[in-house]
Amino acid sequence: MPQTVVAGWLGITQAQLSRVENGPPLVHLDRLAHWAQVLHIPEAYLWFALPGRSHRASESGRAASASAAPRSGAPDEGRRALLAGIAAVAAGAGLLGSTEIVQPRRVGAADVTRLNAVLELYRSVDYECGGGLLYREMARFAESVYRMLDWSHPTGLTPRLVAAVAAARHLAGWTALDAGRHDDAQRHFVAGERAALTAGDVPLAAMIRYSQAKQLQHLRHNRDALATLQLAHAQLGSHATPAVKALLWGAEAASTAALGDHQSAVTTLGKASDQFERINSDREPDWMSFYDRGELFAQYGRVYRDRARRDSRQASEAVRWVQDAIAAFGPANVRSTVLNEVGLCSALFLADEPEQALAIGTRVLERSQAMSSKRVIDRVVNLRRDLAQHRELPEVTEFDRVLAARAAVAA
Repeated sequence: MPQTVVAGWLGITQAQLSRVENGPPLVHLDRLAHWAQVLHIPEAYLWFALPGRSHRASESGRAASASAAPRSGAPDEGRRALLAGIAAVAAGAGLLGSTEIVQPRRVGAADVTRLNAVLELYRSVDYECGGGLLYREMARFAESVYRMLDWSHPTGLTPRLVAAVAAARHLAGWTALDAGRHDDAQRHFVAGERAALTAGDVPLAAMIRYSQAKQLQHLRHNRDALATLQLAHAQLGSHATPAVKALLWGAEAASTAALGDHQSAVTTLGKASDQFERINSDREPDWMSFYDRGELFAQYGRVYRDRARRDSRQASEAVRWVQDAIAAFGPANVRSTVLNEVGLCSALFLADEPEQALAIGTRVLERSQAMSSKRVIDRVVNLRRDLAQHRELPEVTEFDRVLAARAAVAA
Protein backbone atom coordinates (compact mmCIF):
# COMPACT_ATOMS: atom_id res chain seq x y z
CA MET A 1 0.00 0.00 0.00
CA PRO A 2 1.21 3.57 -0.62
CA GLN A 3 2.69 5.12 2.52
CA THR A 4 0.43 8.17 2.16
CA VAL A 5 -2.68 5.93 2.37
CA VAL A 6 -1.53 3.97 5.44
CA ALA A 7 -0.28 7.13 7.13
CA GLY A 8 -3.73 8.64 6.66
CA TRP A 9 -5.33 5.70 8.46
CA LEU A 10 -2.91 6.03 11.38
CA GLY A 11 -3.21 9.81 11.65
CA ILE A 12 0.50 10.48 11.01
CA THR A 13 2.47 11.92 8.11
CA GLN A 14 4.08 9.93 5.31
CA ALA A 15 7.51 10.89 6.63
CA GLN A 16 6.63 9.63 10.12
CA LEU A 17 5.42 6.31 8.69
CA SER A 18 8.64 5.97 6.71
CA ARG A 19 10.63 6.39 9.93
CA VAL A 20 8.45 3.77 11.64
CA GLU A 21 9.07 1.29 8.81
CA ASN A 22 12.81 1.88 8.52
CA GLY A 23 13.77 2.80 12.08
CA PRO A 24 14.19 0.74 15.26
CA PRO A 25 11.22 -1.29 16.57
CA LEU A 26 8.65 0.75 18.47
CA VAL A 27 8.36 0.07 22.18
CA HIS A 28 5.33 2.25 22.99
CA LEU A 29 2.57 -0.29 23.58
CA ASP A 30 -0.16 2.34 23.74
CA ARG A 31 0.69 3.46 20.19
CA LEU A 32 1.02 -0.10 18.89
CA ALA A 33 -2.32 -1.05 20.47
CA HIS A 34 -4.03 1.99 18.93
CA TRP A 35 -2.68 1.19 15.45
CA ALA A 36 -3.63 -2.47 15.80
CA GLN A 37 -7.21 -1.40 16.55
CA VAL A 38 -7.31 1.10 13.66
CA LEU A 39 -6.03 -1.55 11.24
CA HIS A 40 -8.29 -4.23 12.78
CA ILE A 41 -5.44 -6.71 13.11
CA PRO A 42 -6.80 -9.97 14.60
CA GLU A 43 -5.61 -10.48 18.17
CA ALA A 44 -4.26 -13.90 17.19
CA TYR A 45 -1.45 -12.14 15.30
CA LEU A 46 -0.44 -9.73 18.07
CA TRP A 47 2.27 -10.35 20.66
CA PHE A 48 0.61 -7.96 23.13
CA ALA A 49 -2.88 -7.56 24.56
CA LEU A 50 -5.30 -4.89 23.37
CA PRO A 51 -6.86 -2.57 25.97
CA GLY A 52 -9.44 -4.41 28.05
CA ARG A 53 -8.21 -7.84 26.88
CA SER A 54 -5.77 -10.20 28.57
CA HIS A 55 -2.82 -11.74 26.77
CA ARG A 56 -4.39 -15.11 27.53
CA ALA A 57 -7.39 -14.10 25.42
CA SER A 58 -5.01 -13.27 22.63
CA GLU A 59 -3.31 -16.67 23.01
CA SER A 60 -6.64 -18.49 22.87
CA GLY A 61 -7.60 -16.49 19.81
CA ARG A 62 -4.40 -17.60 18.12
CA ALA A 63 -5.11 -21.24 18.98
CA ALA A 64 -8.67 -21.00 17.68
CA SER A 65 -7.41 -19.45 14.47
CA ALA A 66 -4.84 -22.20 14.00
CA SER A 67 -7.35 -25.00 14.57
CA ALA A 68 -10.10 -23.59 12.38
CA ALA A 69 -10.62 -25.44 9.11
CA PRO A 70 -9.91 -23.35 6.00
CA ARG A 71 -12.95 -22.05 4.21
CA SER A 72 -13.26 -22.40 0.47
CA GLY A 73 -15.64 -19.50 0.03
CA ALA A 74 -16.50 -17.92 -3.30
CA PRO A 75 -14.62 -14.78 -4.39
CA ASP A 76 -17.54 -12.63 -3.18
CA GLU A 77 -16.97 -13.81 0.41
CA GLY A 78 -13.42 -12.52 0.34
CA ARG A 79 -14.54 -9.26 -1.24
CA ARG A 80 -17.26 -8.77 1.38
CA ALA A 81 -14.68 -9.35 4.08
CA LEU A 82 -12.47 -6.74 2.40
CA LEU A 83 -15.34 -4.24 2.27
CA ALA A 84 -16.11 -4.93 5.93
CA GLY A 85 -12.47 -4.21 6.68
CA ILE A 86 -12.56 -0.91 4.79
CA ALA A 87 -15.77 0.06 6.61
CA ALA A 88 -14.05 -0.76 9.91
CA VAL A 89 -11.12 1.47 8.95
CA ALA A 90 -13.59 4.26 8.09
CA ALA A 91 -15.36 3.79 11.42
CA GLY A 92 -12.05 3.76 13.28
CA ALA A 93 -11.16 7.04 11.60
CA GLY A 94 -14.47 8.55 12.75
CA LEU A 95 -15.90 8.75 9.21
CA LEU A 96 -18.59 6.10 9.54
CA GLY A 97 -20.75 5.11 12.48
CA SER A 98 -22.26 1.71 13.19
CA THR A 99 -25.70 3.33 12.93
CA GLU A 100 -24.64 5.33 9.84
CA ILE A 101 -24.76 8.50 11.95
CA VAL A 102 -21.42 9.78 13.19
CA GLN A 103 -21.45 12.14 16.17
CA PRO A 104 -20.52 15.69 15.11
CA ARG A 105 -17.10 16.93 16.14
CA ARG A 106 -14.50 19.37 14.91
CA VAL A 107 -12.95 18.30 11.60
CA GLY A 108 -9.20 18.65 11.03
CA ALA A 109 -6.80 18.19 8.14
CA ALA A 110 -6.08 14.60 9.27
CA ASP A 111 -9.78 13.76 8.81
CA VAL A 112 -9.67 14.90 5.19
CA THR A 113 -6.50 12.84 4.63
CA ARG A 114 -8.20 9.77 6.09
CA LEU A 115 -11.33 10.38 4.01
CA ASN A 116 -9.28 10.44 0.80
CA ALA A 117 -7.32 7.35 1.89
CA VAL A 118 -10.53 5.37 2.43
CA LEU A 119 -11.78 6.55 -0.97
CA GLU A 120 -8.64 5.14 -2.61
CA LEU A 121 -9.36 1.77 -1.02
CA TYR A 122 -12.91 1.77 -2.33
CA ARG A 123 -11.68 2.77 -5.81
CA SER A 124 -9.27 -0.16 -5.89
CA VAL A 125 -12.15 -2.57 -5.16
CA ASP A 126 -14.25 -0.93 -7.88
CA TYR A 127 -11.50 -1.37 -10.50
CA GLU A 128 -11.13 -5.02 -9.61
CA CYS A 129 -14.62 -6.40 -9.19
CA GLY A 130 -17.17 -3.77 -10.22
CA GLY A 131 -19.74 -1.66 -8.45
CA GLY A 132 -22.47 -4.21 -7.78
CA LEU A 133 -20.86 -5.55 -4.64
CA LEU A 134 -19.48 -2.17 -3.62
CA TYR A 135 -22.41 0.19 -4.19
CA ARG A 136 -24.27 -0.18 -0.87
CA GLU A 137 -21.11 0.26 1.20
CA MET A 138 -19.95 3.18 -0.94
CA ALA A 139 -23.34 4.91 -0.78
CA ARG A 140 -23.45 4.52 3.01
CA PHE A 141 -19.96 5.97 3.30
CA ALA A 142 -20.66 8.89 0.91
CA GLU A 143 -23.87 9.87 2.68
CA SER A 144 -22.17 9.62 6.08
CA VAL A 145 -19.27 11.91 5.16
CA TYR A 146 -21.68 14.31 3.40
CA ARG A 147 -22.93 15.21 6.90
CA MET A 148 -19.42 16.34 7.81
CA LEU A 149 -20.05 19.54 5.83
CA ASP A 150 -22.21 20.75 8.75
CA TRP A 151 -19.52 20.06 11.35
CA SER A 152 -17.19 22.73 12.66
CA HIS A 153 -13.84 23.04 10.91
CA PRO A 154 -11.24 25.71 10.17
CA THR A 155 -12.32 28.04 7.37
CA GLY A 156 -9.14 27.33 5.44
CA LEU A 157 -9.99 23.62 5.38
CA THR A 158 -13.40 24.12 3.74
CA PRO A 159 -12.36 23.71 0.05
CA ARG A 160 -10.42 20.49 0.74
CA LEU A 161 -13.20 19.03 2.87
CA VAL A 162 -15.96 19.87 0.37
CA ALA A 163 -13.87 18.51 -2.54
CA ALA A 164 -13.26 15.24 -0.65
CA VAL A 165 -16.97 14.89 0.05
CA ALA A 166 -17.69 15.61 -3.64
CA ALA A 167 -15.26 12.86 -4.65
CA ALA A 168 -17.06 10.44 -2.32
CA ARG A 169 -20.43 11.26 -3.89
CA HIS A 170 -18.90 10.87 -7.35
CA LEU A 171 -17.58 7.40 -6.55
CA ALA A 172 -20.96 6.45 -5.06
CA GLY A 173 -22.59 7.56 -8.32
CA TRP A 174 -20.06 5.65 -10.41
CA THR A 175 -20.56 2.40 -8.47
CA ALA A 176 -24.35 2.87 -8.73
CA LEU A 177 -24.01 3.24 -12.50
CA ASP A 178 -21.87 0.11 -12.67
CA ALA A 179 -24.46 -1.74 -10.58
CA GLY A 180 -27.25 -0.68 -12.95
CA ARG A 181 -28.90 1.61 -10.36
CA HIS A 182 -29.29 4.57 -12.66
CA ASP A 183 -31.62 6.72 -10.52
CA ASP A 184 -29.27 6.41 -7.56
CA ALA A 185 -26.31 7.24 -9.81
CA GLN A 186 -27.92 10.49 -10.92
CA ARG A 187 -28.73 11.45 -7.32
CA HIS A 188 -25.11 11.02 -6.25
CA PHE A 189 -23.74 12.73 -9.37
CA VAL A 190 -25.92 15.81 -8.79
CA ALA A 191 -24.88 16.06 -5.13
CA GLY A 192 -21.24 15.54 -6.07
CA GLU A 193 -21.26 18.17 -8.80
CA ARG A 194 -22.80 20.75 -6.47
CA ALA A 195 -20.16 20.06 -3.84
CA ALA A 196 -17.32 20.18 -6.40
CA LEU A 197 -18.45 23.56 -7.70
CA THR A 198 -18.86 24.85 -4.13
CA ALA A 199 -15.27 23.80 -3.44
CA GLY A 200 -14.13 25.58 -6.60
CA ASP A 201 -12.83 22.25 -7.95
CA VAL A 202 -13.84 22.75 -11.57
CA PRO A 203 -11.90 19.73 -12.92
CA LEU A 204 -13.70 17.43 -10.46
CA ALA A 205 -17.06 18.88 -11.55
CA ALA A 206 -16.07 18.15 -15.17
CA MET A 207 -15.13 14.60 -14.17
CA ILE A 208 -18.58 14.10 -12.66
CA ARG A 209 -20.14 15.36 -15.89
CA TYR A 210 -17.97 12.87 -17.78
CA SER A 211 -19.40 10.09 -15.59
CA GLN A 212 -22.92 11.31 -16.32
CA ALA A 213 -22.08 11.18 -20.03
CA LYS A 214 -20.80 7.60 -19.64
CA GLN A 215 -24.13 6.71 -18.07
CA LEU A 216 -25.99 8.29 -20.99
CA GLN A 217 -23.77 6.42 -23.46
CA HIS A 218 -24.51 3.14 -21.72
CA LEU A 219 -28.23 3.89 -22.02
CA ARG A 220 -27.65 4.81 -25.70
CA HIS A 221 -28.62 8.45 -25.27
CA ASN A 222 -25.63 9.66 -27.24
CA ARG A 223 -26.96 13.11 -28.17
CA ASP A 224 -27.50 13.88 -24.49
CA ALA A 225 -24.06 12.43 -23.70
CA LEU A 226 -22.46 14.67 -26.31
CA ALA A 227 -24.19 17.77 -24.91
CA THR A 228 -23.08 16.84 -21.38
CA LEU A 229 -19.45 16.43 -22.48
CA GLN A 230 -19.47 19.73 -24.37
CA LEU A 231 -20.85 21.45 -21.27
CA ALA A 232 -18.02 19.92 -19.23
CA HIS A 233 -15.50 21.34 -21.73
CA ALA A 234 -17.07 24.80 -21.48
CA GLN A 235 -17.19 24.57 -17.69
CA LEU A 236 -13.47 23.77 -17.46
CA GLY A 237 -12.18 26.88 -19.21
CA SER A 238 -8.65 27.69 -18.04
CA HIS A 239 -8.79 24.88 -15.44
CA ALA A 240 -8.47 22.21 -18.13
CA THR A 241 -5.47 19.88 -17.87
CA PRO A 242 -4.22 17.67 -20.72
CA ALA A 243 -5.49 14.44 -19.10
CA VAL A 244 -8.98 15.84 -18.46
CA LYS A 245 -9.14 17.23 -22.02
CA ALA A 246 -8.04 13.89 -23.48
CA LEU A 247 -10.60 12.04 -21.35
CA LEU A 248 -13.47 14.28 -22.45
CA TRP A 249 -12.51 14.31 -26.13
CA GLY A 250 -12.15 10.53 -26.20
CA ALA A 251 -15.66 10.11 -24.79
CA GLU A 252 -16.97 12.78 -27.17
CA ALA A 253 -15.50 10.84 -30.12
CA ALA A 254 -17.32 7.68 -29.01
CA SER A 255 -20.71 9.43 -28.92
CA THR A 256 -20.03 11.18 -32.24
CA ALA A 257 -19.24 7.83 -33.89
CA ALA A 258 -22.34 6.23 -32.38
CA LEU A 259 -24.39 9.02 -33.99
CA GLY A 260 -22.86 8.21 -37.40
CA ASP A 261 -20.42 11.10 -37.85
CA HIS A 262 -17.31 8.97 -38.18
CA GLN A 263 -15.04 11.59 -39.74
CA SER A 264 -15.63 14.02 -36.87
CA ALA A 265 -15.11 11.17 -34.41
CA VAL A 266 -11.67 10.37 -35.86
CA THR A 267 -10.72 14.06 -35.80
CA THR A 268 -11.77 14.30 -32.14
CA LEU A 269 -9.72 11.20 -31.32
CA GLY A 270 -6.71 12.97 -32.79
CA LYS A 271 -7.29 15.88 -30.42
CA ALA A 272 -7.50 13.45 -27.51
CA SER A 273 -4.21 11.82 -28.54
CA ASP A 274 -2.47 15.19 -28.83
CA GLN A 275 -3.50 16.08 -25.28
CA PHE A 276 -2.54 12.65 -23.97
CA GLU A 277 1.05 13.15 -25.12
CA ARG A 278 1.19 16.39 -23.10
CA ILE A 279 0.20 14.81 -19.79
CA ASN A 280 2.44 15.47 -16.80
CA SER A 281 1.10 13.25 -14.02
CA ASP A 282 2.53 15.57 -11.33
CA ARG A 283 0.22 18.34 -12.55
CA GLU A 284 -2.93 16.25 -12.84
CA PRO A 285 -5.59 15.70 -10.14
CA ASP A 286 -5.03 12.57 -8.05
CA TRP A 287 -8.34 11.10 -9.19
CA MET A 288 -7.11 11.15 -12.82
CA SER A 289 -4.53 8.46 -12.03
CA PHE A 290 -6.81 5.81 -13.58
CA TYR A 291 -6.54 7.44 -17.01
CA ASP A 292 -3.81 5.75 -19.01
CA ARG A 293 -3.02 4.75 -22.57
CA GLY A 294 -5.37 1.79 -22.27
CA GLU A 295 -8.33 4.13 -21.66
CA LEU A 296 -7.39 6.20 -24.72
CA PHE A 297 -6.98 3.14 -26.96
CA ALA A 298 -10.34 1.80 -25.70
CA GLN A 299 -12.06 4.88 -27.13
CA TYR A 300 -10.31 4.28 -30.46
CA GLY A 301 -11.67 0.74 -30.34
CA ARG A 302 -15.22 1.98 -29.76
CA VAL A 303 -15.03 4.45 -32.64
CA TYR A 304 -13.63 1.90 -35.09
CA ARG A 305 -16.18 -0.74 -34.08
CA ASP A 306 -18.92 1.74 -34.94
CA ARG A 307 -17.20 2.44 -38.25
CA ALA A 308 -16.92 -1.31 -38.92
CA ARG A 309 -20.67 -1.74 -38.48
CA ARG A 310 -21.08 0.53 -41.52
CA ASP A 311 -17.90 -0.48 -43.38
CA SER A 312 -16.39 -3.93 -42.73
CA ARG A 313 -13.01 -2.72 -44.00
CA GLN A 314 -12.59 -0.87 -40.68
CA ALA A 315 -12.96 -4.05 -38.60
CA SER A 316 -9.26 -4.98 -38.61
CA GLU A 317 -8.45 -1.51 -37.22
CA ALA A 318 -11.06 -2.01 -34.50
CA VAL A 319 -9.42 -5.34 -33.56
CA ARG A 320 -5.97 -3.75 -33.43
CA TRP A 321 -7.03 -0.82 -31.23
CA VAL A 322 -8.87 -3.01 -28.73
CA GLN A 323 -5.95 -5.45 -28.51
CA ASP A 324 -3.64 -2.50 -27.83
CA ALA A 325 -6.03 -1.27 -25.11
CA ILE A 326 -6.08 -4.66 -23.37
CA ALA A 327 -2.28 -4.88 -23.51
CA ALA A 328 -1.97 -1.39 -21.96
CA PHE A 329 -4.23 -1.95 -18.95
CA GLY A 330 -2.56 -2.73 -15.65
CA PRO A 331 -3.31 -5.96 -13.77
CA ALA A 332 -5.40 -4.13 -11.15
CA ASN A 333 -7.81 -2.75 -13.74
CA VAL A 334 -9.77 -5.97 -14.11
CA ARG A 335 -13.11 -4.47 -15.12
CA SER A 336 -11.68 -2.33 -17.94
CA THR A 337 -9.82 -5.37 -19.27
CA VAL A 338 -13.01 -7.46 -19.30
CA LEU A 339 -15.01 -4.65 -20.94
CA ASN A 340 -12.43 -4.40 -23.69
CA GLU A 341 -12.36 -8.16 -24.16
CA VAL A 342 -16.09 -7.84 -24.86
CA GLY A 343 -15.19 -5.15 -27.42
CA LEU A 344 -12.56 -7.44 -28.94
CA CYS A 345 -15.13 -10.21 -29.31
CA SER A 346 -17.43 -7.79 -31.17
CA ALA A 347 -14.59 -6.56 -33.38
CA LEU A 348 -13.59 -10.12 -34.31
CA PHE A 349 -17.15 -10.97 -35.31
CA LEU A 350 -17.19 -7.81 -37.47
CA ALA A 351 -13.82 -8.81 -38.96
CA ASP A 352 -15.21 -12.22 -40.07
CA GLU A 353 -13.16 -14.10 -37.48
CA PRO A 354 -15.95 -16.02 -35.70
CA GLU A 355 -13.66 -18.76 -34.30
CA GLN A 356 -11.42 -16.23 -32.56
CA ALA A 357 -14.47 -14.25 -31.46
CA LEU A 358 -15.99 -17.33 -29.84
CA ALA A 359 -12.75 -18.12 -28.00
CA ILE A 360 -12.67 -14.60 -26.55
CA GLY A 361 -16.43 -14.60 -25.92
CA THR A 362 -16.32 -17.86 -23.97
CA ARG A 363 -13.57 -16.47 -21.76
CA VAL A 364 -15.50 -13.23 -21.24
CA LEU A 365 -18.61 -15.16 -20.16
CA GLU A 366 -16.56 -16.94 -17.49
CA ARG A 367 -14.79 -13.79 -16.27
CA SER A 368 -17.98 -11.71 -16.15
CA GLN A 369 -19.58 -14.22 -13.78
CA ALA A 370 -16.89 -13.42 -11.21
CA MET A 371 -17.65 -9.69 -11.40
CA SER A 372 -20.45 -7.67 -9.82
CA SER A 373 -20.81 -5.22 -12.69
CA LYS A 374 -24.20 -4.88 -14.37
CA ARG A 375 -22.48 -2.75 -16.98
CA VAL A 376 -20.22 -5.66 -17.94
CA ILE A 377 -23.19 -8.03 -18.12
CA ASP A 378 -25.11 -5.61 -20.36
CA ARG A 379 -22.12 -5.33 -22.70
CA VAL A 380 -21.77 -9.12 -22.86
CA VAL A 381 -25.44 -9.50 -23.77
CA ASN A 382 -25.05 -6.83 -26.47
CA LEU A 383 -22.59 -9.09 -28.29
CA ARG A 384 -25.67 -10.54 -30.00
CA ARG A 385 -25.90 -7.61 -32.41
CA ASP A 386 -22.45 -8.22 -33.92
CA LEU A 387 -22.64 -11.99 -34.36
CA ALA A 388 -25.74 -11.89 -36.59
CA GLN A 389 -23.92 -12.56 -39.88
CA HIS A 390 -22.37 -15.75 -38.44
CA ARG A 391 -25.49 -17.35 -36.96
CA GLU A 392 -25.42 -20.12 -39.59
CA LEU A 393 -22.46 -21.63 -37.71
CA PRO A 394 -23.68 -24.09 -35.04
CA GLU A 395 -21.11 -22.84 -32.51
CA VAL A 396 -22.28 -19.25 -32.97
CA THR A 397 -25.92 -20.31 -32.67
CA GLU A 398 -25.11 -21.97 -29.35
CA PHE A 399 -23.18 -18.91 -28.16
CA ASP A 400 -26.17 -16.73 -29.10
CA ARG A 401 -28.45 -19.04 -27.11
CA VAL A 402 -26.21 -18.68 -24.03
CA LEU A 403 -26.24 -14.88 -24.41
CA ALA A 404 -30.04 -14.88 -24.68
CA ALA A 405 -30.25 -16.93 -21.48
CA ARG A 406 -27.86 -14.50 -19.76
CA ALA A 407 -30.06 -11.57 -20.93
CA ALA A 408 -33.15 -13.24 -19.46
CA VAL A 409 -31.45 -13.70 -16.09
CA ALA A 410 -30.14 -10.12 -16.09
CA ALA A 411 -33.53 -8.58 -16.96
